[in-house]
Amino acid sequence: MAEARSERHPAVRRPAQPQAEERARKGHFIQESWAELKKVEWPGQNQVIQGTVVVLIACLVVGVYLYVNDIVWKHVVSKVFLGE
Repeated sequence: MAEARSERHPAVRRPAQPQAEERARKGHFIQESWAELKKVEWPGQNQVIQGTVVVLIACLVVGVYLYVNDIVWKHVVSKVFLGE
């Protein structure tokens, strides 16, 4: 019975790679990532503040809309569907 199980689910083995080669790949990845980060045009303080204000205002508008919508539908459901 044990032999049948091992045949159905053979162990998957990863080919062994030398540690130096694996470290070199990781180092190459880090170098490429750092090079890409240097290309990014980071926003200035004014852009960050403006973006934050826009997001906060959008959240406020959507929150008020959802709150009013919730109140309206609560009354519609209680009057029309529940007959209260």
